[in-house]
Amino acid sequence: MDKNLLRVAGVKPVFLIVGFLTLVQSLSILLLAKSLAEVVSALFAGEPLKEQGAKALLFLLAFLVRHACALLMSRVSYRFAEATGSSMRRQTMDKLFQLGPRLAGDRGTGDLVTLVLEGVTKFRTYMELIIPRMVGMAVTPALLLVYVYTLDTSSGVILTLTMPIIIVFMILIGMTARKQMDRQLKSYRTLSNHFVDSLRGLETLKFLGRSRSHSESIAAVSDRYRSATMRTLRVAFLSSFAMDFFTMLSVASVAVSLGLRLVNEQMTLVTGLTILILAPEYFLPVRLVGADFHATLDGKEAGEAMRSIIDRKAVQAELLEADGAGESKAAASRDAVFNWQKDSVLALHGVGVKYEEDGVASLNEVNLEFKGYATIGIIGESGAGKSTLVDILGGFLHPTSGTIEVNGHRVSALTDEKWRRMTSYIPQRPYIFSGTLADNVRFYYPEATNEAVAGVIAAAGLSELVASLPNGLDEMIGGGGRALSGGQEQRVALARALLSSRPVMLLDEPTAHLDIETEYELKETLLPLFEGKLVFLATHRLHWMVDMDLIVVMQQGQVAEVGTHPELVARKGVYYDLIQSQLEGIH
Repeated sequence: MDKNLLRVAGVKPVFLIVGFLTLVQSLSILLLAKSLAEVVSALFAGEPLKEQGAKALLFLLAFLVRHACALLMSRVSYRFAEATGSSMRRQTMDKLFQLGPRLAGDRGTGDLVTLVLEGVTKFRTYMELIIPRMVGMAVTPALLLVYVYTLDTSSGVILTLTMPIIIVFMILIGMTARKQMDRQLKSYRTLSNHFVDSLRGLETLKFLGRSRSHSESIAAVSDRYRSATMRTLRVAFLSSFAMDFFTMLSVASVAVSLGLRLVNEQMTLVTGLTILILAPEYFLPVRLVGADFHATLDGKEAGEAMRSIIDRKAVQAELLEADGAGESKAAASRDAVFNWQKDSVLALHGVGVKYEEDGVASLNEVNLEFKGYATIGIIGESGAGKSTLVDILGGFLHPTSGTIEVNGHRVSALTDEKWRRMTSYIPQRPYIFSGTLADNVRFYYPEATNEAVAGVIAAAGLSELVASLPNGLDEMIGGGGRALSGGQEQRVALARALLSSRPVMLLDEPTAHLDIETEYELKETLLPLFEGKLVFLATHRLHWMVDMDLIVVMQQGQVAEVGTHPELVARKGVYYDLIQSQLEGIH
């Protein structure tokens, strides 16, 4: 059983209810076995059938109670599993939104989509089965064994000795099955990510004439998943066979012992039959756990994966102190702290980021200060730390060292919800939802009017597109709708940011996948819209830097230079070397 299962909210009352029903069910099994053995023994002794009516009725009552308890346990477990699964999905989705695009990039979109959709269903199945199975394995065998000992010590000893053998074998099989399941899950994640990425790039592959050759890659990934699945199924089938085999041997050992003593008249038929009926019931809960182990293992893995996301380090920023102002200033309203205006100041003091404790720092001792409304260019080679710095500034990432100061208040990170409401984010590839053009633009501001949407559509340079659409703003785009070009998708993302009227904008390589003509068209649209905002633009295209108020040059996770374009060119440092290497014609 998952050790984190007891941490699930509301699980303890469910365990108590299932435990009580299991106890009643176990007592009904005892009554069932005893009454059936007495009826058969009496008939074997030659007593008339009509005299066994009361005992037969008792057997029927015990039989009905047993199955009624099983039905009630199933319903209780199902309702709890349904509620828990829905709660886990909500918590996972909330956490994914809190953690931002960094996690999606690390885990893979396909993996996260599969986890939230199929993983929750598998986790519900796991919860529904594991609770009654584990409670049954803990209660029923113990109660039946005690009763068997009161009837016959030898049979009780046989049952006692054979049960640990089966449990040890279950553990060994489980360890092997877990290794196979881990391999299958890894292959499944690869297949999910590969499938989603293939769908996204299908149009590009078709345009480049590589769609047929890419099918070989899809076939190879699919075949690896098929092989992993077949290995897992082989282990599952072999373990089920072995479980039934050892259980059969155990029951046969009891039956042989009982038969010999019955022949030698050392035991009554009623006692022998009762023990013989109870022996399979004694092993049944263990067999059910073993049979459901493989059916629930992927659900357990899915639950652990969702829990790992939900339990990730808290992303709420902590107000540390206000320099020189004491505790009263530190306790000021978060709205005032994170509210960005023309006289606001944002400073980073020794900020660093390490994804692994012993790994290389993605950011190291970053010290920067930004004031009011300005356009900030973040430039550097691939892997220099541009995207990591943008993640810090956007609140998608918590620094592992250093502090940040906002309007005179030191905070541990910019991950506070108040700061996020001040910022809008335009990634390299903005996501276009399956919906109308207007609904896609309303992403940050769902209650915006059609007039407001039309205004930002015009400001973002999408008026010609809207005019060409049969349904205008109500045209369906995204999955199943009209496809947009890369430049049009970026303009939709820009319209989202403009509609929100948020004073801080973050752009992470927004034109990296666009051709140069489309990029210059988008640039002409963007630059006038940067007025009256604090804009952070991370890019490797140096022609943007001429129009920036301040340029931050990153190199190997550190700030190499800071200044305006003329200052950095005159300095002939790292920035000047980048210009020379790219030969972009900047003068």
